[in-house]
Amino acid sequence: MSVKTSRVPLLATLVAVLGALTLLAVLNPLRQPEGADLGQGSESGARFVEAEAGDRPEGSATPSSTPPAGALPGATRTDALPPVVDHGPRRGNKVALTFDADMTDAMRRQLRGGAGTSYANLKIIDRLEREGVPATFFLTGMWVEQYPKVTRRLAANPRFELANHTYGHLAFTADCYGLPRIDRREMTADVARTFDLVSAYGGRQTRYFRFPGLCHDRTALTALAPLGLTVVDGDVVSGDPFATAWQPIVRAVLDQVRPGSVIVLHVTEANAPMTDEALPHILAGLAERGLEPALLSEVLGAG
Repeated sequence: MSVKTSRVPLLATLVAVLGALTLLAVLNPLRQPEGADLGQGSESGARFVEAEAGDRPEGSATPSSTPPAGALPGATRTDALPPVVDHGPRRGNKVALTFDADMTDAMRRQLRGGAGTSYANLKIIDRLEREGVPATFFLTGMWVEQYPKVTRRLAANPRFELANHTYGHLAFTADCYGLPRIDRREMTADVARTFDLVSAYGGRQTRYFRFPGLCHDRTALTALAPLGLTVVDGDVVSGDPFATAWQPIVRAVLDQVRPGSVIVLHVTEANAPMTDEALPHILAGLAERGLEPALLSEVLGAG
């Protein structure tokens, strides 16, 4: 009788331990579902898609668990898929103004054909410089080649950061706003080529990268893993391309913006003709909300 009594608590303890282990396994699985957004909506704002065993692309660099000391903002490990970031921590009062500088084959042909247009909105740059506003520019390689003087101007300003927006603004997935699609085998070289073009101008270089149309999938992320970069989408999409009035752009930004936000705008005048008119109203609205523009690296906590 005494023996049976002593075994009951032991069995109960074993059952409790097994139950706790089962619960931990459910709450903290060893492997996330493919494409899962890890940490979305968290304080950090980063969405990580971890590579499983065997996901490292062929021809990738020797994997490093962490970026080397003194690495550029946005530099990441090369043995896993790059992190995808929407925004910075939701504390403080910093927000990032980011401007995409698009250029496609069609746009370049138009310029070479003598069309009286421009894809470099100098009014935006003038205002940012005049008011001392920090900003981060995501440059396509073709845009850099088309506007070397403007690129040097951006690089010479310590309040500006330079980032990567592909070479020719091709889509990295199917059905991306009608953009022509890049071949999967050319993805890595396309982005690496643009880093090389941009880095030649010096200034505040980064390893931040933005996909055209914010369109990406696991295949695209895998292709870019060897480059050790951070993908930056953005949580405030202004809708400025092809806008016919500045008011909707301002409303889109100010209705969505929060501390840590990454605001997506464009510096391509012909395709985003109202952005320079919207910008002073955006800056005034941010100030009214107690929000202060800062470099992307600072907003993401890397600067």
